[in-house]
Amino acid sequence: SISGWSGRGGQTRNPYVLDRNPCGSSSGTGSAIAANLAAIGIGTETDGSIVCPSSICGIVGIKPTVGVVSRSGIIPISASQDTAGPMCRTVADAAVLLDVLDASDPNDNVTANGGKRRERVSYATSLIKDGLRGARIGVARDYWGQKPVVDGVMNAALEVMKKAGAELIDVKFPNMKKFGDAEFLVLQYEFKDGLEKYLAARGSRHKTLNDLIKFNNDNAAKEMPYFKQSLFEMCAKKGPLSEKEYLDALTTSRKYTREEGIDEVVDKNKLDAIVGPANAPTWMIDTVNGDCGSAYIGTSSLAAAAGYPNITVPAGFVHDLPIGISFFGKAYTEPTLIRLAYSFEQTTKARRAPKFLPTAV
Repeated sequence: SISGWSGRGGQTRNPYVLDRNPCGSSSGTGSAIAANLAAIGIGTETDGSIVCPSSICGIVGIKPTVGVVSRSGIIPISASQDTAGPMCRTVADAAVLLDVLDASDPNDNVTANGGKRRERVSYATSLIKDGLRGARIGVARDYWGQKPVVDGVMNAALEVMKKAGAELIDVKFPNMKKFGDAEFLVLQYEFKDGLEKYLAARGSRHKTLNDLIKFNNDNAAKEMPYFKQSLFEMCAKKGPLSEKEYLDALTTSRKYTREEGIDEVVDKNKLDAIVGPANAPTWMIDTVNGDCGSAYIGTSSLAAAAGYPNITVPAGFVHDLPIGISFFGKAYTEPTLIRLAYSFEQTTKARRAPKFLPTAV
């Protein structure tokens, strides 16, 4: 598949280098905000779909804790991971937008339950320029060593944080490789269940995932000119959410990303947040081979599978291609993450406007 492509609008491009991919799935929002076509934007994420296009398009993205922002009306993939969130050119804009989006919604019980577990505050009050001073920040070393050019940008970012008064602690996630298969199973089950409920609630002429698969096959020249729908077909074979395979997968995914993942690392090291690379340099748009898997080195999956917050901020460039840094942590720690991200942004001023280059030098 190709991120940023649709049968209705064609291929979305990265405004920094036009033959490069904008990542997805919130490709249009990322490109539009980066290109200054709008002041603020809203993306949706299951795993990476806010933070990846934000970082690759050189903007700020906030993937909130699941339960902060309503998903009502959004085409679902995963009830346990889906959320909407701000995509903006600055942390300040993103924080103000999150203030507006954060609310209980009777049409999404997760927001109501989330409201009971936390005290709501104005995120704009976290916009503190020296917010890094005195902070204890974990450095997720599991994500270093994959791309030397990205390591260089990240190491420079760490030096900035140290000079700004942060204490950096190297951390590792020993269970990093134990949740990926479980997360993928969860998404397959929840996509079928959620999508069919969504279609039923809206009186669509397509009632099931199999109906959509048939529609795509009947309109393959327009809907699938480059790639097919193997993921749809895989999900269509899954049963109800009462199946043991699903319940076991959900338990495993949450265990290794929550209590034996982010929670354990933060609590053990008394951290305010954890940082890591949000992305590698974006890849060429390729209608033959699709997206380049080697570019996905970002930290999105841990926070996404846990349902925890993740903020990406511009950190630098590699050959005119933006690189972002992610700040993530425990549930409902958005105020702390915004404080750290804003201080980093104001200290580095790393973002620069795109030049719409035809290709990378």
